Amino acid sequence: MFQGSSLPPESYNISPSKRGKHKIFIGMAPGVGKTYRMLEEGHQLKQEGIDVVIGVLETHGRKETAVKAEGLEVIPKKASIHKNINLLEMDAEAILTRSPQLVLVDELAHTNIPGSPREKRYQDVELILAAGIDVYSTVNIQHLESLNDLVARITGIVVRERIPDILLDEADAVVVIDVTPETLEERLREGKIYTADKIQQSLENFFQRRNLIALRELALREVADTVEEEANTSISSQQVRNVHERVLVCVSTYPNSIQLLRRGARLANYMNARFYTLFIANPDRFLSKEESLHIDTCKKMCREFTGEFLHIKSYNIPKAIAQVAATNHITQIVIGESQQPRWKRFFKRSFTERLLELIGDKNIDLHIIATEK
Repeated sequence: MFQGSSLPPESYNISPSKRGKHKIFIGMAPGVGKTYRMLEEGHQLKQEGIDVVIGVLETHGRKETAVKAEGLEVIPKKASIHKNINLLEMDAEAILTRSPQLVLVDELAHTNIPGSPREKRYQDVELILAAGIDVYSTVNIQHLESLNDLVARITGIVVRERIPDILLDEADAVVVIDVTPETLEERLREGKIYTADKIQQSLENFFQRRNLIALRELALREVADTVEEEANTSISSQQVRNVHERVLVCVSTYPNSIQLLRRGARLANYMNARFYTLFIANPDRFLSKEESLHIDTCKKMCREFTGEFLHIKSYNIPKAIAQVAATNHITQIVIGESQQPRWKRFFKRSFTERLLELIGDKNIDLHIIATEK
């Protein structure tokens, strides 16, 4: 993955067996200019002879964006009825039939109408890319799955529509559309982002200065880490033969396991490390339906982070973790803070103490993450 401007025209030679190229425009918040920049590059490529169409465009009433789209062919949306309401969605099948060289897709994290062929818009994009069609798309940093908990702490808002981190990892190009928080606030006050009735509410909530500063740092850091990771791949195996970081996240039936998974995935991403998730079941205990669904969610999320999910049975959890760590050459273990009552810890060594004793001479770092109860 790399930063850059338009992909060169020669990269648009399509063959049925060749996957399309994906370029993502990412920003810290709505209104930074992601869609405008995507349309701008679409026009440039059209002038160079590339067959460009708009798959879906969400202007949100922004006049400048709507004007910028003029002159580009738009694939009509597909109408669907949901709860007696007529709704429109991007028509991926119509795009495949039209078979352009490049399609522009706004709001990658969008959730499709129930009953659509695919649940998420990014899944539609995957289908289009598999057909050898190139895609330009847009997304905000807060929609990245592994950042969900962090964004909620920063803004106080839980983002419901999310995309797997792997989409950024596998993209051919990721470009940060960056503006200062001051510029974004100015655009908001001028009515360039939302209608007048939403401006003050936005300034007092999501668009608070401290939120924008933190989100901007996240967006810039995300691409900086990606560029650094790509640079590291050019280092010979001889140079990195002694560096093989591996991260193991230990999950349980407690809901805070989801937070641990995201934190562990971020750590693995920063370290360019292999990622593992471990669940240890008590051999004498059956999981309830709710607990089973929770563990299935953990497994699905682990795989979205391109990790390996390990499910074993053991009476001795610290010993089992240490054995799995040794077998898989783990260098970083992530666990949640103890859920054991203090009075029990007073009479019996804590889980953390027992685990530290077992891994103490193995050069393994232990991360104890404080999570919401």
